[in-house]
Amino acid sequence: MKRWTRWQDWVAVAAGLYAALASIWTTPRTGASMSLMIIFGVLMIAAGLWSLAAPGMVSMEWIIALFGALLFVSPWMGVYMHSMGPAWTSWICGGVGVVAGLWALAPAEKTHHTMHPAHA
Repeated sequence: MKRWTRWQDWVAVAAGLYAALASIWTTPRTGASMSLMIIFGVLMIAAGLWSLAAPGMVSMEWIIALFGALLFVSPWMGVYMHSMGPAWTSWICGGVGVVAGLWALAPAEKTHHTMHPAHA
């Protein structure tokens, strides 16, 4: 697979971007909602871009899924699960990150095996 073409990684980047920027328009800003949404959103963006640049790195797909999972649980970690705007943003964007990361595993493994064939 060519660089910058895996749609799952672009979806993860978009979800991370939305989570990172949503702290601007979601209210109320209670607990650690702003900082956790920005941190995990930026980490999802970075992992997605790294995966797009190096499509054969299977580990990056797991990292995207991990950051998505952390974003998903952040309303409980940051005690903002009762703030519906930030909580739902974290749950949806985190869930999208998990699904996108796991969905990209098969294409990443195929690319990895194409780039690094097993030596017999």
